[in-house]
Amino acid sequence: MRCEVCGQIIKGKPHKVKIEGAELKVCSRCAKFGVEVQAYSKFPKRRSQGLQPVTQRVRKKKQRSTFLDESIEVVEDYNIIIKNARERLGLTREELGKKINEKESVIARIEAGKMVPDIKLAKKLEKALNIRILEKIESESFRSYSSKTPELTIGDIVQIKIKKK
Repeated sequence: MRCEVCGQIIKGKPHKVKIEGAELKVCSRCAKFGVEVQAYSKFPKRRSQGLQPVTQRVRKKKQRSTFLDESIEVVEDYNIIIKNARERLGLTREELGKKINEKESVIARIEAGKMVPDIKLAKKLEKALNIRILEKIESESFRSYSSKTPELTIGDIVQIKIKKK
């Protein structure tokens, strides 16, 4: 291994020093130009050496991002459908919130039309209230046939989404 300051071969163990904010591995002669940095072992010392046991980090599994189809949308009158279904089942906002693991204030905002539920929440509401508030949207592509030039125009590549009822 070579010294990161002078470039000479380091004999023995290199010194890890901080010089002007950079941590470098240097020889004993160049170590005086910086402040010695404590080396941390990759492996923790054992309890018999006087240190507390190191608890292992529990890695959380990465939550898979479920691909939600972009062609699904919440219907326009979702708030009325949700409120009527909740009242038909005789549930309070608080009870519905507990049932789908959401706050009462979220249910109130959805029923007032101040908040549009995302697809995940809409699916929970559909299941709990036995209703349909999600609809599929089909996309149709249009092609311009009047173009005399071989170049593409925006009309040649635009896709317009149309709600299917």
